[in-house]
Amino acid sequence: MRIGELGKATGVDRETIRYYERTGMLPAAARLANGYRAYGAVHLERLAFIRHCRALDMPLVDVRLLLDFLDRPRNDCADVNRLIDAQLVRVRARLKSMRALGRQLEQLRGRCNAKHATTDCGILHELVAAAQGEARTCHGDAATAPIGMKGARKTR
Repeated sequence: MRIGELGKATGVDRETIRYYERTGMLPAAARLANGYRAYGAVHLERLAFIRHCRALDMPLVDVRLLLDFLDRPRNDCADVNRLIDAQLVRVRARLKSMRALGRQLEQLRGRCNAKHATTDCGILHELVAAAQGEARTCHGDAATAPIGMKGARKTR
């Protein structure tokens, strides 16, 4: 199959396929007489594996290690376990961060009840204040009140 067909079958764009091939993550494809790459089932399976690992948000360095384990099987899979454990730590840290972000957005949303003109919008005022380092909702309490959108102090 050609690169476009491989891309359609796996959901991976052509440039990414070429990158994986250049870096050795995907074996080099055979070249047809017309210069086109010819991919086979091995490429399809390996690319699907890479894509699945990336969908699990694994960094490319870890995907390369997993491919190495596939290419050179070992009896002990403790290194694979450690790699997955490390990914779990990263994912859990991101989840914690995302929950904190969600709380910040909920607090930010609570700053406006949509009954004002945008010049009095609490959300916009808070975002401007955050950009100026004076936000209360986005980045914790500040010593001073936020600055309004046009530089005027907003009172609470």
